[in-house]
Amino acid sequence: MQGLNKAETAEKYGDEQVKQWRRGFAVTPPELTKDDERYPGHDPRYAKLSEKELPLTESLALTIDRVIPYWNETILPRMKSGERVIIAAHGNSLRALVKYLDNMSEEEILELNIPTGVPLVYEFDENFKPLKRYYLGNADEIAAKAAAVANQGKAK
Repeated sequence: MQGLNKAETAEKYGDEQVKQWRRGFAVTPPELTKDDERYPGHDPRYAKLSEKELPLTESLALTIDRVIPYWNETILPRMKSGERVIIAAHGNSLRALVKYLDNMSEEEILELNIPTGVPLVYEFDENFKPLKRYYLGNADEIAAKAAAVANQGKAK
């Protein structure tokens, strides 16, 4: 879905299929080819990665496979040492982390729409288990932004 107009894609494949690609757990959108301009191997930021490390498509399940080791090996140890950590990431990476931290089911994560650009705060107990999760800002504005995210993949 990278680089595609979501509304046009929904018109072509249907709202439900696009929702599954964007929000589903194990469903992947169609693979890119390596000659596609959107293939990450053409981006100099990924020059040090092998072809095997560059996905041609990715589901939330595959995103979790990348995000959770980073959480466990990098972020969590910093928190345990007393640091306050701010994470700025792509929506799907954030959804992967929320699913993991909140132990959400596949059905629950399908309906989660994280509003773009709104700080999401977690408070943890002494064992670094989440106590609560909340957004910072005006509740009506946050709801409107979450609805906008939900509507991105719908045909016009």
